[in-house]
Amino acid sequence: MERYVLVYGAYGHTGRFVVAELLRRGLTPILSGRDPSRLGHLAAQFPGLEVRQATVDDGESLANAVRGTGLVVNCAGPFLDTAVPVAAAAVRAGAHYLDVTAEQAAAQQVYRAHEELGWRSDVAVIPAMAFYGGLADLLATTAMAGWEDADEITVAIGLDRWWPTEGTRSTGRRNTATRLVVNGGRLVPVPSPAPARDWDFPAPLDRQMVTGMPFTEIITMARHLAASSIGTYLSTVALEDIKNSATPAPQAVDEDGRSAQQFVVDVVVRRGARERRISAAGRDIYAVTAPLIAEAAWRLMDGRAKVQGAAAPGEVFDAADFLDALSPRHLTLRRETSG
Repeated sequence: MERYVLVYGAYGHTGRFVVAELLRRGLTPILSGRDPSRLGHLAAQFPGLEVRQATVDDGESLANAVRGTGLVVNCAGPFLDTAVPVAAAAVRAGAHYLDVTAEQAAAQQVYRAHEELGWRSDVAVIPAMAFYGGLADLLATTAMAGWEDADEITVAIGLDRWWPTEGTRSTGRRNTATRLVVNGGRLVPVPSPAPARDWDFPAPLDRQMVTGMPFTEIITMARHLAASSIGTYLSTVALEDIKNSATPAPQAVDEDGRSAQQFVVDVVVRRGARERRISAAGRDIYAVTAPLIAEAAWRLMDGRAKVQGAAAPGEVFDAADFLDALSPRHLTLRRETSG
């Protein structure tokens, strides 16, 4: 099995978590990105790891970077600029591709490129394999098991705080595309003004005001889950944090580098009078992306994945088994059924 994983944007906040988790899981990261100085600094912290500098506007450098790898993880935003070039280089080299985008338009670009440019289907191309996007997709896929369709899928993302990284802020400035939800079985613009409501989250959170704020989970779920309505809400306090330019970046409070931030991703699937609810709770939305990526990497490399070219996480992996593999070290899972 090919254990070499190129991590593009390895020196970023999320990239560092991904590198450390890949090493912990027995895979061999190759450090890559646009900035040679930051790559050198990171390499000093991980002695022995190979460094391959590359830029998205230099196809040859990207081709050299991905050569000989089994998988490419793109952690370098804004993904509107990086996703398609890095994914294309990975596919040409026969390497699986994962990224951590929360940008709906970037995920759509990757799916569209795969279809329109005729990318090969024997390698996986999975955008949004992260806290935003992938986690909710896996939860909803698990909740939908045995149902061919649903009336409604509602995702509520609860955060006690959001300390945004500079990468998150720069991506937000770059991402001006209209956000989408599913209504009537079709992708449509999110209502304006955004809907707001109270949501009773499981522990460790409680009741919070939430505001309609769809991320990439809408795009991934719309590909493979038949539902008349799919929408996402985010804690209003988290939105206020990220809108405030004075909100600080996350600070490490444990030996793993995680912040004190707590989250719950709560998914409710309704079909007629029947309702299924599943939630995942944990610490630090940036840090938890790393085990999601590492678990996906292992499953792609050891054959526990349905490789079909461009796809959503729930199409490729056994969603319930995937989530159980992350519990309880990284996620606390809860399931309820009513009706």
